[in-house]
Amino acid sequence: MIGHADRAKPLRDYCMGLMMPCERKSVEPMAAITAPERTAAQHQSLLHFVGEGKWSDEKVLAKVRELVLPQIERHGLIEAWIIDDTGFPKKGQHSVGVTRQYCGQLGKQDNCQVAVSLSLANHHASLPVAYRLYLPEDWAKDSGRRRKTGVPEEVSFKTKPEIAIEQITAACAAGIPRGVVLMDAGYGNNSELRADITALGLTYVAGILSTTTVWAPGTGPLPAKKWSGIGRPPTLLRRDGKHQPISVKKELALGLPKRAWRVVKWREGSAEWLSSRFARVRVRAARRDFKLTESRPEEWLLIEWPEGEKEPTKYWLSNLPKDIAFRQLVDIAKLRWRIERDYQELKQEVGLGHFEGRGWRGFHHHATLCVAAYGFLVSERETIPPSRPHSAALFQELAVRDGYRPRGSAIAA
Repeated sequence: MIGHADRAKPLRDYCMGLMMPCERKSVEPMAAITAPERTAAQHQSLLHFVGEGKWSDEKVLAKVRELVLPQIERHGLIEAWIIDDTGFPKKGQHSVGVTRQYCGQLGKQDNCQVAVSLSLANHHASLPVAYRLYLPEDWAKDSGRRRKTGVPEEVSFKTKPEIAIEQITAACAAGIPRGVVLMDAGYGNNSELRADITALGLTYVAGILSTTTVWAPGTGPLPAKKWSGIGRPPTLLRRDGKHQPISVKKELALGLPKRAWRVVKWREGSAEWLSSRFARVRVRAARRDFKLTESRPEEWLLIEWPEGEKEPTKYWLSNLPKDIAFRQLVDIAKLRWRIERDYQELKQEVGLGHFEGRGWRGFHHHATLCVAAYGFLVSERETIPPSRPHSAALFQELAVRDGYRPRGSAIAA
């Protein structure tokens, strides 16, 4: 899995450090907490293991998946593959892939790194199985910065949806138990991505923007013009003044009759069942279909309009079967919340965002080990006493030695 046998101890120590109850999960504090009597040597060992070690992220993630999935599936089959990305705010300009872009953690454009991931989920738990840094186009073209941060030669610029379909395709090839692909509008609004997912034989529930255009029930583009006998026969679909698609919000959702809306419960929350008001309609996606020879297939448009809101708040397109139950469609769409839990726990519990190196290899190695630690905690969750923090319960015998001060602190100086 990681090659040389001498990597086994750094692997164990690094993962243990990620699960320990220390405030910062960067290399030096983890060295101090896992080897308090030889912190300097441990620091160098862990730093080399994560930043320079030539072991395979893919092989380690595959092993984690092999060990953890059976524990998750004890509580039910895998129901969803969830695509999403997460951002890591950065102050400098030298960490690999850092640029000014939208950062979900901050909720705005700022200086950050962004990584795309694929998680497997059921209602009990979830596990990331693929993770890759999004390399902005200016970085991909900058040979100097690529060389300094160790970006592999084979890595080229890819959009986030392109990274996502690579991860999904690889998951299919690996024979991972299939689920419905769930995406927010950042991915779901990409019609090419939805088409690629369908071509792989997968179903999806994809968030879309309120401005997305569709053909309402009973409508559609015009067929190609009749051939005049001169030149090539026309093959492309057409539109005219009377045949135009409509937006899912302004011209469809807001015009639905009252009887179309229904209150649906989908999951038991911490205090009560979660519920909202939904409508669903069979439509055909319309984006640029005048460049196609056939209309896109009919699919579900799911709309959420919570009581008290002035207008609908969320929209999804789904190629799930026509006969799927209304509540089941809502339940699957709402399962995407598990990725939010993944990222929250990966960042708060095992320090996903605490890596301080600048290189491509270290960035991905750190994330892989965070997933390994997270997978272990998911597997052991039922054995951890609920009244105590899981890290302390599992590893209470380890602690930072008395008098330790992080390098560079005022007291140490």
